[in-house]
Amino acid sequence: MRDLGIIIVNWNTREHLCRCLETVVASSLFDRCRVVVVDNASNDGSVDMARQRFPQVEVIANDANIGYPRANNVGLRHLGFRASGDVAASAPRYALLLNPDTELPPEALARMVDFMDSRPEIGVAGPKLLLGDGSLDKACRRGFPTPLVSFYHYSGLARLFPNNSRFGRYNMTFADENAELEVDSVVGAYMQVRRDAIERVGLLDEAFFMYGEDIDWAFRIKMAGYKVWYHPAVTVRHFKRAASRKNPKAQFEFWRAMLIFYRKHFRRTTVFPVHLLIMTALLFKGGPGLWQEIRNPKVTR
Repeated sequence: MRDLGIIIVNWNTREHLCRCLETVVASSLFDRCRVVVVDNASNDGSVDMARQRFPQVEVIANDANIGYPRANNVGLRHLGFRASGDVAASAPRYALLLNPDTELPPEALARMVDFMDSRPEIGVAGPKLLLGDGSLDKACRRGFPTPLVSFYHYSGLARLFPNNSRFGRYNMTFADENAELEVDSVVGAYMQVRRDAIERVGLLDEAFFMYGEDIDWAFRIKMAGYKVWYHPAVTVRHFKRAASRKNPKAQFEFWRAMLIFYRKHFRRTTVFPVHLLIMTALLFKGGPGLWQEIRNPKVTR
């Protein structure tokens, strides 16, 4: 059994993927890892580059862009995580979802594994992520987008009162970015998940396409009794949106993800007048294309 199985889903980010793999291969923990690149039908030579330059990495080439959660599930199944209650004996102790637009310090993987080893109650953990300009990637420590938390964020109250623990919960702006913190979710750019937690809750929800699946996974894992922690003693670079900025549907998929998450976890406890306001706001933000999703939702786990 390996300590860590790393899944990197790639779509047309060849140069970022190359640099990411260089840092993964240079990691002090690399000989205790399995690394799987799942490529979503890139046309920029990513697959050939990965196979030629990194023969120690396993590469799976999809015939189409099947989306982020579905591609991650391809990698998870390849590592032995098949479904809830069905995990192969050879599956690693932790699974790591890692974006190709990240770069790791040599000790990052080992220190994150050590951190979770020391805290068996933690089901999910993530490091401090810094953007290309050195600023904090605010998504690396998040509150769940409940109707109220989302209202504070999108109404502007979070910007007006970032240090308030009520209004600033969406991005945890009230907390020191260097303070270790229990959070609702970390981001899928670097999301390390305990084997037992995956066995308990299953794989990512493929109703999502490129946003929201990480928050949903964290939600389900927390509901199963595990904790989620932000561990800023480890810092990772994240050159954000390397792939999503190339996808013209990215903005739509973001709001579609918020719709799926809301309907899956909060609709049943939301009174009708508030529900109507939420649907109106989502339709306004997501555009006419979201109407079809509202009328004909996909079934989710």
